[in-house]
Amino acid sequence: MARAWSLKTRPQGMPQHTDFAMITVPDRALADGELRIANRWLSVDPYMRGRMNDVKSYVPPFVLGEPMQGGAIGEVVESKADGFAVGDKVQHMMGWRDEAVVPAAQVQKLPAIDVPEQAFLGQLGMPGMTAYFGLTE
Repeated sequence: MARAWSLKTRPQGMPQHTDFAMITVPDRALADGELRIANRWLSVDPYMRGRMNDVKSYVPPFVLGEPMQGGAIGEVVESKADGFAVGDKVQHMMGWRDEAVVPAAQVQKLPAIDVPEQAFLGQLGMPGMTAYFGLTE
């Protein structure tokens, strides 16, 4: 069983701890092309507040009672996908849980460079790209 954060109720104003719930997600066997990833780092980004509202936007709202999605960095602990091995460090968007089953097509391997892996959720990830291109384009 994996643990995951879910949105329990839609916040009115500033989100409160009572708007969230810790749930369990049953384990399941991997299908061909899937990975089981043990998450090490989760991202909490400004756009997520908008997803807590039930309104049409560029990204769908979070589903109440379901694990919340968002950026995550983790390590492959089981693989049924070509090109991925146990121990690979990866990034994906199935975020707010300690373990996730993810199709390999939705996962990016982290490059082997000398930076902390969590940097790929900040300055080397979507927030960093948003800042860079916002200033230069």
